[in-house]
Amino acid sequence: VQLQASGGGLVQAGGSLRLSCAASGRAFTGDAMGWFRQAPGKEREFIAAVDYGGSSTDYADSARDRFTISRDNARNTVYLQMNNLKPEDTAVYYCAADGEGWGTSPHRLPQMYAYWGQGTLVTVSS
Repeated sequence: VQLQASGGGLVQAGGSLRLSCAASGRAFTGDAMGWFRQAPGKEREFIAAVDYGGSSTDYADSARDRFTISRDNARNTVYLQMNNLKPEDTAVYYCAADGEGWGTSPHRLPQMYAYWGQGTLVTVSS
C-alpha cells in the first residue's frame, strides 16, 4: 500500500499550488483522507480532511478559506488546492488515509490515520 504525494514546489506569496496524493495497492474509497504538514522545527499539524464520499470536509483555521480538499475515488486520489499561499505555509505536506474504512467523517487526529505518504515540499517565498 502506497500513498504518493506530488505537486509541491517553490511559489511566491499569493500564488497557488495543487497537491495530489495517489493511492495504490488497495482502494481507499471507504476511508477518510487527510493532509498534514510539518515545518522545520515544528510538530506535524493537521491541515484538512475529507470523508469517504467527499461531501464532508474539515479544515484547520490556518487553511480555511484558502485551501480546498477534494477527492476522486475513481482515481483513488485526494487533492489539496492551496490559494493565496503565505511564507508560513512553507512545510513538507503529507497525505494520509485512515486505512480502516472509518470514512464517515473527516479526522483531525494523526493517530486516526494508518497510511502516510512520503511528503512533498512546499516553499513559499515572500
